Amino acid sequence: MDSPSCRSSSMGRKPPPLRLKLLLDSRPHEAARATPHRREKQPHQPHAATQEKPNRTVQKQMASSSSFLVLALFALISWQAIASDPSPLQDFCVVDKNYPVLVNGFVCKNPMDVNADDFFKAANLDKPRMTNKVGSNVTLINVMQIGGLNTLGISLARIDYAPLGQNPPHTHPRATEILTVLEGTLYVGFVTSNPENKFLSKVLNKGDVFVFPVGLIHFQFNPNPYKPAVAIAALSSQNPGAITIANAVFGSKPPISDDVLAKAFQVEKNTIDWLQAQFWENNHY
Repeated sequence: MDSPSCRSSSMGRKPPPLRLKLLLDSRPHEAARATPHRREKQPHQPHAATQEKPNRTVQKQMASSSSFLVLALFALISWQAIASDPSPLQDFCVVDKNYPVLVNGFVCKNPMDVNADDFFKAANLDKPRMTNKVGSNVTLINVMQIGGLNTLGISLARIDYAPLGQNPPHTHPRATEILTVLEGTLYVGFVTSNPENKFLSKVLNKGDVFVFPVGLIHFQFNPNPYKPAVAIAALSSQNPGAITIANAVFGSKPPISDDVLAKAFQVEKNTIDWLQAQFWENNHY
């Protein structure tokens, strides 16, 4: 039996509050839950460490790919920026025809030596021109005729068409062309690049305007058998260049091998030989 002193001490002690009792009772369970959880992590720690290196490699590869993409885009933008005539860095840069050094474009003459004639030409573009055997004449006013056009990125052409005459299929490697019909009627068109090779065409009357995008093969044809036609073309280069397709392919010097052309055009070699024997006259003057 308990002594009276023990009974009195136990009877005098107050029981712990219910909330505290619940907290105390829950501690062993939390510890029990936490201990296996820590044990479960331990086997996976080496696995996580082994994954760190591959992750870093992937990150480096992604960073390298991103850098390459940025450089590629920058190169593309830079190419587009220099794909046409350069913008002038001064009011004008009149051609110095006496300068012996060849550059991309032309060297500027001393601005103190520039006068109004450097920007002028008595071109008589209001006068009709004689046409050649394909029935056209292109009178081009570019930097070679007006030195003041240097670095300004523009040129002009008058085109005369005989009845049933044409400006045969050609391309301007350095310029877009915008054409305005001054007299008569023209059937015009251009072909898009590979692989579509889509043909876009239109019949133009006096006052109509049509655009030929840079580098694409295009032509103009006067369908009227009785009346000539006249057009004015503006081009987005001081020296747009012109490549007439038939002249370049069949009239090159020296000639392209007839084996090559026969295979390309899927015809007999004697047909190519006959075409190469023709006189391919230039209609740009």
